[in-house]
Amino acid sequence: MAGCVTAPAETPTQQLEVHTILDHREVKGVGCVLSNAAGRWFVVTPARVTVERSRSPLTIDCARDGTGSAREVADAHATSFFDTDRLIGNIIVSAGGDGYVNPYDGNGVAYQSTLTVLMRPAVPRAGAAESAAPGNVVF
Repeated sequence: MAGCVTAPAETPTQQLEVHTILDHREVKGVGCVLSNAAGRWFVVTPARVTVERSRSPLTIDCARDGTGSAREVADAHATSFFDTDRLIGNIIVSAGGDGYVNPYDGNGVAYQSTLTVLMRPAVPRAGAAESAAPGNVVF
């Protein structure tokens, strides 16, 4: 196949950076579960994680006892025509005129590379105050 050129392969994975924020400050040590149609991943923030690309939204659930919790959703967006030096490959693929896009794979989509999760403060449990009250005070 002399003279044939193929498009560079797009990796099926993407590395993301996850940060958790509470009251305008970064909170370290928060456990987060990231999930989409391709899988589920766990990290302790701040962290980097490699996820499978998917056209489905990426759900981020974070929590830390006594600190707070959060649930956010990041939509997959089409990658730029110029991302990862794919310009020549895109021109060659586009010239084929195929136009078929598999709605289930992650080709041609990506998530925002830095995910900033805004946490809500933990609400004290009703029973927590009662159990913290001393039964016997010793001086």
